[in-house]
Amino acid sequence: MKKKLYNIITVLFFSVLISSCGGSDGDGGDGGVAPTPDTPNTAPNAVSQLIYPTSDLLCIDSTVNFEWAAATDPDGDTVSYELRVALDNNMSNLVEQVTTTATTRTLTLQAGTAYYWTVTAKDSEDSASPSQVFAFYTEGQGVSNYAPFIADLVSPEEEDAVVSGTTNLVWSGADVDVNDTLTYDVYFGTTNPPTSAVATDLTAENFDVTTQAATTYYWQVDTKDDTGTKTIGAVWTFTTN
Repeated sequence: MKKKLYNIITVLFFSVLISSCGGSDGDGGDGGVAPTPDTPNTAPNAVSQLIYPTSDLLCIDSTVNFEWAAATDPDGDTVSYELRVALDNNMSNLVEQVTTTATTRTLTLQAGTAYYWTVTAKDSEDSASPSQVFAFYTEGQGVSNYAPFIADLVSPEEEDAVVSGTTNLVWSGADVDVNDTLTYDVYFGTTNPPTSAVATDLTAENFDVTTQAATTYYWQVDTKDDTGTKTIGAVWTFTTN
């Protein structure tokens, strides 16, 4: 009787041992249910429209009510907006930088000044999408002529890689004095900033330059109006293959 009881206890012991050590059928030892992978975050869509000030607008008041279209987020995250206002179209010389969840913001700026503005949409993970950049002017008292806006880069794109040989430099200019004829001085070379003027008083908004392979080039376009008022351009760069 004791021997039989002993055998029963032994069988039960090994049954429990095998059950506890067997683990799950899955590779992870957690019942075969794989953990749910983290879903990658998607940045919000960029602001599709800068409503006011419109591009190249002359604002009659230096208190400006900025307005832009709402952005959406593919993940359903709350979207906030970073409004930046600068004195250059590279947005490096900032005069205002504010964050809001609204799609309007009123700022008081200096009169008689050219400004550039953009809005960046951000989600809760800090993923961001910038809008395009618009220029505008605040009207100054007694001002009869306004300096042209800084020339906008068209091509080659900033830090682009292009085929060597002949490279067509393309830009666009604007002026709130719509009747002004704009002319351009083009500086080009391998130093930053470029100091060699390769063309002056151009009326076209493009110019061909000769480039060598495996070289980094810098170029700049200064804009002049009918009165000779000049706006110094930003320095752009590209590399040849």
